[in-house]
Amino acid sequence: MIRAVLDTNIFVSSIFWFGPSHKVAGKALDGKIEVFTSIEILQELDKVLRKDFNEPDEMVHRQISLIMDYATVVQSGVNLSIVKKDPDDDKIIECAVSCNADYIVTGDRHLLDLKEYKEIKIVTAKQFLELV
Repeated sequence: MIRAVLDTNIFVSSIFWFGPSHKVAGKALDGKIEVFTSIEILQELDKVLRKDFNEPDEMVHRQISLIMDYATVVQSGVNLSIVKKDPDDDKIIECAVSCNADYIVTGDRHLLDLKEYKEIKIVTAKQFLELV
């Protein structure tokens, strides 16, 4: 089965809009892909939903619980410094390396510009849907 790490922006897009990111999350819910995440990614999602979208506690908890229903939370066993223009994005690559992911799915230009890291392909949600 395909193993993927979804960036925070994919989770956010899947929550608020019914585009490609929502379809990727649907594939995970249907058990068609294996999704991995980390505490750091979930913490970032929590922060974004509260601060950028002003969502109440109940909604934030509900969304994170839903993600935890279809995603496996891994503890990052590595500490990398790959994304020079936005070091905060390193947590996505660290998670992908730790779970031996096939793909990182993101809308983040800093990650997409890398295209690949140690055989982990970095793609948009639309590209990912075309591949699976």
